[in-house]
Amino acid sequence: MSPAQKKRNPPATRGHARDSSVDLSRLLDIVGRFSMQSICVVGDFVLDEFSSCEISRVSREAPVLILRHRRSEAHPGGAANAVNNLADLGARVLPVGVVGGDAGGRALIEYFRRKRVDTSGIVRAPEWITPTKTRFLAGWTHTTEQQVLRVDREPSGALSVRVRQALEKKAQRGAVRAGTVLVSDYGLGAVSPALVRRLSAERITLDSRYRLLEYRDAGITAATPNEPELETAYQTRVGTETRKLETLGQRALHELDLEALVVTRGKDGMVVFEKENSSAPPARHIPIYGSDTPVDVTGAGDTVIAAFTLALAAGASNLEAAHLANYAGGIVVMKPRTATVTRRELEAALRSEATAQH
Repeated sequence: MSPAQKKRNPPATRGHARDSSVDLSRLLDIVGRFSMQSICVVGDFVLDEFSSCEISRVSREAPVLILRHRRSEAHPGGAANAVNNLADLGARVLPVGVVGGDAGGRALIEYFRRKRVDTSGIVRAPEWITPTKTRFLAGWTHTTEQQVLRVDREPSGALSVRVRQALEKKAQRGAVRAGTVLVSDYGLGAVSPALVRRLSAERITLDSRYRLLEYRDAGITAATPNEPELETAYQTRVGTETRKLETLGQRALHELDLEALVVTRGKDGMVVFEKENSSAPPARHIPIYGSDTPVDVTGAGDTVIAAFTLALAAGASNLEAAHLANYAGGIVVMKPRTATVTRRELEAALRSEATAQH
């Protein structure tokens, strides 16, 4: 059994007991309905590049390492990673975003075509630069590679009026067709609160890196910020003060008028906030699934919101959806590079957990 399939049983998370109310057979039933769901993803499409290198020597010109290139690989990142996770979890995905007429844009389009994902909602703008994050990984011959440098290529200007109008039309069409919209805002220009306010959908989930609170009155039903994003939104440091986190979570829940807010906390798991419900505590703490020493956390937030959104569409409660997202996140961080979780992997983890409880 892999480390990702073993659930760590840590002490109570900062004074909060493990939530044992989740019904694993119920979660399996929800996952079984994933293939019947359609999700529209609107957001910033990114290409994640990884360049693996071997450390050759130290340069004589400057105190820097000389790296010998071994191989390069590319994966969908940002909103494209959420699309990729949804596809591997079995959903029908309607991606809406923009790519440039460059090699990165062509690579993303071709990747999704090979996976039979509908690419008609992706606008190709020749003047646009496809956001690309290139990570250089280096190690000695028999050692583990570590990231030594990241170079980001991002568009420097705004999208043209023509492209923005095309994106809005495709987003509106996708929202109506799917009924559920996942908004992935990396601050790169493809999505905005104004665009989201013009969408009509049964539910809209949000992952926004820089402007969580700007989505007030945008019809968002649930959001999944990580703890640093929540801290940035309120310019407050949480640290080890769990009560402060709970105060900020409740504040964001009410200010954004959400049905649920899920705050991810890395090795400390996640916290679920819901609209006032007398039968549940104001904050539900969920310890992490899997190991607290991840292999690679790149793109884990995309996996979390993909699993959470898909579970909601399949009939899960907010808490059930958060648990499934927690399992998915615990699995994906044990994989290298920007990775996905498959429906089979998620089902195997749930079955393993059910067996361990008996």
